[in-house]
Amino acid sequence: VTMVRVGSAPARAARRAKVFAITKGFYGKRKNCWSIAVRAAERSMQNNYIGRKLKKRDMRSLWITRINSGAREHGIGYSPMMHGLVQADVQLNRKVLSELAMHEPRTFQALTSLAKEQVAAAGSGLKQLS
Repeated sequence: VTMVRVGSAPARAARRAKVFAITKGFYGKRKNCWSIAVRAAERSMQNNYIGRKLKKRDMRSLWITRINSGAREHGIGYSPMMHGLVQADVQLNRKVLSELAMHEPRTFQALTSLAKEQVAAAGSGLKQLS
């Protein structure tokens, strides 16, 4: 009794289904023509990878903009405020600070006044040394 040879059809179908699932919704032949869909899927995955990195960069930039805007309302810039908070050993990240600037203005005002005091104290200490 001889065994039946197994073809590559199931694996091939699974591989194609995986690629076509990625390219679902693409325009034109990019969604259903194998040779074009493979390249489109590869390119889209590269762009997804890049996009995940850019998203982090964009969010940090947004948080900094919000903190700067909130800080300027209270008469201090972003850089001196962050420096003052570091000196005061305030361990809040930029995401939390931006949320406070938007939704908790009184808390944020307290933080800006703390940062101002720290910057003023550090500045007066330097004047006394010289």
